[in-house]
Amino acid sequence: MKHAKPLQTLACLTMAGAMINARADRLPLPGDTPPSYRAECGGCHLAFPPALLAAADWRRVMDRLGRHYGTDASLDDPTRQTLRTFLERHGNPRLRAPADKSGLPKLTATAWFRHEHGEVPARLWHDARVKSPANCIACHRNAEAGNYSEQDLALPELRGKGD
Repeated sequence: MKHAKPLQTLACLTMAGAMINARADRLPLPGDTPPSYRAECGGCHLAFPPALLAAADWRRVMDRLGRHYGTDASLDDPTRQTLRTFLERHGNPRLRAPADKSGLPKLTATAWFRHEHGEVPARLWHDARVKSPANCIACHRNAEAGNYSEQDLALPELRGKGD
C-alpha cells in the first residue's frame, strides 16, 4: 500500500498533462462572452480567448485602451467595464505575460505560447500571409471557433510539425 500514493500521484499528473495538451487545441470563448467582446475586440483582431492571459494582464490591457498596441481602442465606460470584468473573470493566473516596450502584456511571449509554437520557423512570423505571431487566424483557420489544432493549420508547411 505504500506505493499506492506515488502511483495515484503519477496517474493524476499524467491526466493533468493530457488535459492541458487537449486544452491547447480547444480554446473557445466562454459561454458568457459579451457580444461587445466579439464586436469591439474581434472587429480589429481575433477576439482572443481570455484564458490566454492572467487577470492582471487583461487589467493592464483594459487600462490602456487609448494606447492599445499602437492604436486608440478606447471604449465608453460601461462597455470597457463589462469587457474588463469578463476578461478578469476568465483570465488564467498561470499565463503571466512579459510586457512589451509600451508596458502592455505580450501574449506571444508567454511560456505557453513559446512552447506551443517553438517549432514554427522564425521566417514564417514575417511571411506576408502571417505578418505577426499574434495573427492567430493566419495559421489556425478555425481560431475564431476556438480550434487551434495542428491538424487544421492553414499553412501547408506547418502541418505535421508538432507530431
